Formats: sequence, C-alpha cells, structure tokens
Amino acid sequence: MSEGIILETQRLYFRQHILADLDAFCAMEADPDFRRYVGGAPRPRDQAEQRFMNGLKPVTDNLSMWATIYKPESKYIGRCGIYPHFNANGQPIAGEGAFGVYLDKAYWNMGLATEAGTAFIDFGFDQLKLERIVTAIDARNDASVHVIEKLGFKLDRTEKGDPRSFYHYVLARKSRNFTSKP
Repeated sequence: MSEGIILETQRLYFRQHILADLDAFCAMEADPDFRRYVGGAPRPRDQAEQRFMNGLKPVTDNLSMWATIYKPESKYIGRCGIYPHFNANGQPIAGEGAFGVYLDKAYWNMGLATEAGTAFIDFGFDQLKLERIVTAIDARNDASVHVIEKLGFKLDRTEKGDPRSFYHYVLARKSRNFTSKP
C-alpha cells in the first residue's frame, strides 16, 4: 500500500483526512439527502468545518473514520471506518469498535458501502483484534439496513425515539460468517 493509506479495496482507499478534503466534506454535510439519516438537517458550513477540523488529529490506534477515496477518479467521496465504541459513561469498550460508512450520494447504489464494510470488518477482526463490531442505523434507512445485514450484522435491539428511532446491530468475531469479497 502507498504511504498514508490505512486500507485499500478494489475501488477505494482509506487514509487520514487532509485539508484538501474540506470542501467535499462540507458539501456532503450541507446536502439534505446525505444528512437525512445521519443527523437530520443540513449542517451549515461553519459547523461542518469545525467538525472536519476536529477530525484532523493524528490517529494512533487505527480506530477512526478515514477519508474515503474513489480510486477511478482519485476523489474524496466520504468517510468510513471503525471507531471506538463507548459505554454509557463515555469510556471506550475494550475489544469493541463501531462501524460507520458515509458516502456522497453520487456514489450510492454502486456497491461501495458493501466493499468498504467488507474491508473494515476484516480489518477490525484481523488487524485490530476486535471481538465485536457494532453499528446504529436510523430505522428509516432501508438501504443501510440492507448493506449491514448483507455484511452479516445481526439486529441486537431497537431504540425507539422521537423523532428518530435506531436499529442497533452487532457482528461478533465468533459468529462472523461473511467471507465473500465484493
């Protein structure tokens, strides 16, 4: 792999965010379709910039949301990764990580979320030595539910909320059965 690339798939590579990613990141955060299931309202530029800048600190344990680059275009298209899973007291849970995939809507329905998910599940279990990977999905987001279930995650519980409800999914190392590559 090239310098700075944490992980690579057939069509994607993942690296630390850099300032050159800022405009594409902010454009995604301002898009109502993108934000619909990941927080609701579009995020104003100043808030998106602040969120982006907070994510620029160096990562030492490989648990992070990584810049996602679409190789055929050498273009930033979002962020994906496994990041720390925290308990109710805000402490990281040993042996667990949370999976997330956020892609620009121009790249939806191309199998890229499944491709990224497959790579990060392998990375989480094989490289990070995690025992469990979890994720939470807005209950209205049928496309993400489909991807997560295709990756082998199992529904653990439903969190009813107002205005949003969430499905909480788990994939345990011992029950891992997704081995095919996209």
